[in-house]
Amino acid sequence: MMSDPVILDNIAFDLKPEAVFDRLHLRDLDDYQPRALELARQAQAAARPRAMYRVAYIESRTENTVTVEGVTFTSRVLVVNLRETHRVFPFVATCGREMEAWAAPITDMLERFWAETLMEMAVHAAARFVHKHVADKAAFGPVAAMDPGSLQDWPLEQQRELFTLLGDTRGAIGVELTDSCLMVPVKSVSGIFFPSETHYENCQLCPRETCPGRRAQYDADLYARRYAQH
Repeated sequence: MMSDPVILDNIAFDLKPEAVFDRLHLRDLDDYQPRALELARQAQAAARPRAMYRVAYIESRTENTVTVEGVTFTSRVLVVNLRETHRVFPFVATCGREMEAWAAPITDMLERFWAETLMEMAVHAAARFVHKHVADKAAFGPVAAMDPGSLQDWPLEQQRELFTLLGDTRGAIGVELTDSCLMVPVKSVSGIFFPSETHYENCQLCPRETCPGRRAQYDADLYARRYAQH
């Protein structure tokens, strides 16, 4: 029997002026700051970042697949990363439909960029919150994450399996998966948390050079060392 999902819907989101200026690249552009702060105040009032996760147990594995409570994922990297654990934590986090609705009428190109960035800040706050919550509750040391579509090894289409494992995400926190495997609200993130003593990051296997979200240096030899079948 599947465990009940854990719903996190009281996530703090406090937009400090300094953080807003830094993220919007307005630190030295005084003329733009008042309007940016006004949008930030509106965004903070509208935002309701949420997240959910559940505990799920691994049933079987092959060289390239792992089955979690009847749902099979195909990814060599995921299989290796989960080799030393028997349970995982599928999750989804979002900026919230309310914030997306606030941003929808904004058509000015610059202000639209600002609104998109503020929504990203909200979903990142939700993602950090659920990451810490899982790490604290699991009590097994460092926690890493993988998400479908971040690597060629684990395609975006496997969002369908992930959302099957999660259950009623729309009813729980307002997130749904489209036919093209994108999420609504767009500013949402999903994946699987797992224990990782190696401090795994997807970025270590991604050669993209101009990624603004890079969290770790690309390691060209890592796949051959750790994940290739020998």
